[in-house]
Amino acid sequence: MTLKIAIDADSATAPYEQLRSQISAQARSGRLPVGSKLPTVRGLAQELGLAANTIAKAYRALEADGVIETRGRNGTFVAAAGDAAARQAAKAAAAYATEAQRLGLSQADARSAVEDALRARYGVG
Repeated sequence: MTLKIAIDADSATAPYEQLRSQISAQARSGRLPVGSKLPTVRGLAQELGLAANTIAKAYRALEADGVIETRGRNGTFVAAAGDAAARQAAKAAAAYATEAQRLGLSQADARSAVEDALRARYGVG
């Protein structure tokens, strides 16, 4: 397994976010299989020419998303992200449903708001 990351220094997107999104996409696509060991923070920082804190911030975000897991001194590995992502999505959906009900929205209005948000985010209709 070779981690392929390209950081665009001219991008408006912060380097840690570029790193986070690329690792996440590779893990979710299977290009980085579950259980794959990732480079150390320092090693990847040196390889990419970034600060170690930038790599650490991306790794923390990925771990919070359930994409990777740190196993102490053994290193950082790709986790079974699909399960974690599904759990987080269900939790977010439940929180949204609670808030929509508290605001007095009908089910149709709540669904419509979600559909509008998805169209805006994904750009499809």
